[in-house]
Amino acid sequence: MRHDEVSAMAATNTNLPTTRQRKIGPFGTSGRIVIGTLLVGSVVQGHLARGFHLSAWVLGLLGFPAVLVGLQWLRARRAPTRLEATGPVGHALNLAVFLALYLAEPTSDAALIFYGASMWLAALRGYAGCEVLAVSNWLLGRDDQVGCALFWLVDQLERRRTGQRPA
Repeated sequence: MRHDEVSAMAATNTNLPTTRQRKIGPFGTSGRIVIGTLLVGSVVQGHLARGFHLSAWVLGLLGFPAVLVGLQWLRARRAPTRLEATGPVGHALNLAVFLALYLAEPTSDAALIFYGASMWLAALRGYAGCEVLAVSNWLLGRDDQVGCALFWLVDQLERRRTGQRPA
């Protein structure tokens, strides 16, 4: 099959994978990289000073993402439509979950690792949603959204500047 035939088929078949377009600009990308580095870096610094705790890394890099992938997968099976919890309640709920994980001693480092690493993935993929779903959206091929007060304003301003539709 020739390249132009494959291109024509891809243009008419919506089931074929498409190229993912970045939904964040340079400020959203840079912000996610910088804040993700600060979050993970604070844990690294603490572990260098007070001793390494493998459990925080396992929970932050495997445990929390696994729970979210499982929950998002179950939700998608029940309701395959895109989740859009981006209003004030979605923002408040996301912030409450982060604070609950961060303020609880056994999960504080894991929360920083999870959110920081998720910010790196969101920056890499150009994902404009909240970093809490960056891993599960990537693994499940979805584009669900929950409120994220931290980057919402930057993402909105960049969308207006470039004329993109909201994520």
